[in-house]
Amino acid sequence: MDKLGTTFAALSDPTRRAMIERLSHGPASVHGLTEPFALSQQMISKHIAYLVRARIVIKTKRGRESVCTLRPEAIKTVSDWAISYRRFWEESFDKLDVVVNQMKKEEASDGRKHG
Repeated sequence: MDKLGTTFAALSDPTRRAMIERLSHGPASVHGLTEPFALSQQMISKHIAYLVRARIVIKTKRGRESVCTLRPEAIKTVSDWAISYRRFWEESFDKLDVVVNQMKKEEASDGRKHG
């Protein structure tokens, strides 16, 4: 799986997205990330490992505690990818708008000729 695919796979899980939302407010300990979820420590560790593997989160040791920090640039990669498709759709809608307006003008012109 390529880097973008790994990032999308990491973002596909609601628990991991909730963790990212929490980390968007600042770094948090693994224990702090565990509290809002009704999941075992083992499952939380698996989710964190997934985010670390996707390079969305950095996990560092501070004394006896592990602290997770969000890497927003990893999310920006997804945003940049989506923006390219947004441009495609905006340009397509602009072209469709031109065609629809041309058709409306032709209908109005035909209506005046026949009416």
